[in-house]
Amino acid sequence: MGSEQSDRYLIPRAIAGDAPARDALWRTHRRWVAAVLVSHAPDLRDVDDLLQEVAMRFVRAIDSLEDPGAFRAWLRAIAVNAARSVARDRARSESRNSGELDANSLVDPRSIPAREPRTDDILDQVARLPADLREPLILKAVHGMSQREVAAAMQLSVEAVESRLARGRRLLRERTRKRETEPQHESANAPWSIRS
Repeated sequence: MGSEQSDRYLIPRAIAGDAPARDALWRTHRRWVAAVLVSHAPDLRDVDDLLQEVAMRFVRAIDSLEDPGAFRAWLRAIAVNAARSVARDRARSESRNSGELDANSLVDPRSIPAREPRTDDILDQVARLPADLREPLILKAVHGMSQREVAAAMQLSVEAVESRLARGRRLLRERTRKRETEPQHESANAPWSIRS
């Protein structure tokens, strides 16, 4: 059964309180929800916690969904709001603690799995894209959603998704080319380096 067919079957049952249908619906959609969170989370280390938060909100609120056809947009809104809430809380905490060095926020570079330098550069550039360009790119490239599915999840037209994908890819290409032509000073660009 395809995702759309299973959604038509599962969503009304989940709304009516059918726990197995609700659980199956979450399993079907949690990967693209994670992609949305990766696009909006202030820190990738928050994604697992945010995914759990979205799952809890989903379980608590599924019975309030009035339009089963709006399910993806509704679930995306829950994910985006959860990520924004964490970002707001972090900004408040950082403004209160500015000047204090938090040992938990430091990353030991030896704990980061080794990857190809180009992969790190591309991931860094994707993370720096504006969220409205980053999210459709991640949903399409990482999660493998079609442009139509991305459009439905983001409550946009297919044309708007196509435009955002094209702009995001173009910006990513430009930034990657620019970065490749610039001389790099490893220690000055390392996120864990201490700058005076």
